[in-house]
Amino acid sequence: MIKVAIIGSGNIGSDLMMKIRRGSERLKLAAMVGIDPESEGLAMARRHGVATTDRGLDGFLDMKEFADVRIVFDATSAHAHARHDEVLRLYGKQVIDLTPAAIGPYVVPVVNLDEHLAAPNLNLVTCGGQATIPVVAAISRIATVEYAEIVASIASRSAGPGTRANIDEFTRTTARGLEKVGGAGRGKAIIILNPAEPPMIMRDTIFTLSVGADEAAITSAVEAMVSKVQSYVPGYRLKQALQFEHYDMRNPLRVPGYGVFEGTRTTVFLEVEGAADYLPAYAGNLDIMTASAKAAGEHLAKSKFLEEVA
Repeated sequence: MIKVAIIGSGNIGSDLMMKIRRGSERLKLAAMVGIDPESEGLAMARRHGVATTDRGLDGFLDMKEFADVRIVFDATSAHAHARHDEVLRLYGKQVIDLTPAAIGPYVVPVVNLDEHLAAPNLNLVTCGGQATIPVVAAISRIATVEYAEIVASIASRSAGPGTRANIDEFTRTTARGLEKVGGAGRGKAIIILNPAEPPMIMRDTIFTLSVGADEAAITSAVEAMVSKVQSYVPGYRLKQALQFEHYDMRNPLRVPGYGVFEGTRTTVFLEVEGAADYLPAYAGNLDIMTASAKAAGEHLAKSKFLEEVA
């Protein structure tokens, strides 16, 4: 078992804690780090026998558990993460970043984690990126994806102050992830906070403009990728069959901000239901981040650390 720590005792950190405690054969949570002595996350950690501190990173450095921790999950903020990363690198800790800081390379476990095993800091892009980049990557592996656009719709209740304060960062980071990890020539991202009651689960619509593969090949690639994501996010699924539209020189598609396109437009509809480990099931946008963090940590434990501590 590889010892890990979580910095950030809010909703995301608490959900990740429950995921690790309930179902990981490779990760052992050694410390929960927060800054609010009254936080529910720290109280819950103490009830489960996990060492805690409410003095943030400085308190973590003083804990006896610090020396044995191999992987640190940062579930705080982009601003706080900059210092956390700087300090943790000095001690050789592997960092998995759940904030928008993007100091390390963008990583989506099923797409490119193996390419970045040596990186000391891995960034999990955004919730929209974790949900949609796998689909774009699946198509780009068999066709040339010239453009990808995603619309992530999440329950307003599942968008906390951090999400609301970083909407612009979400769209920029997700768009870059569609390009850098998904393989799209150009990417665009939109997020919608849906105030519906009862709250709706996360839904994502993905549009790609591609050249070089037929409908059957695209459908097969997307379905295979969805199955891979489901291995760590069980509530991740296709909402309905893929839709296709074909354009040629006689009937080109004119896309605002992109231009004229000839080829295949594919539309993919996804939904992400949370596992309700700590957060409600409708908060699939947060669940996919914590599930991806756990999956990344387990793969690192298997590929990078197990021989070292065996």
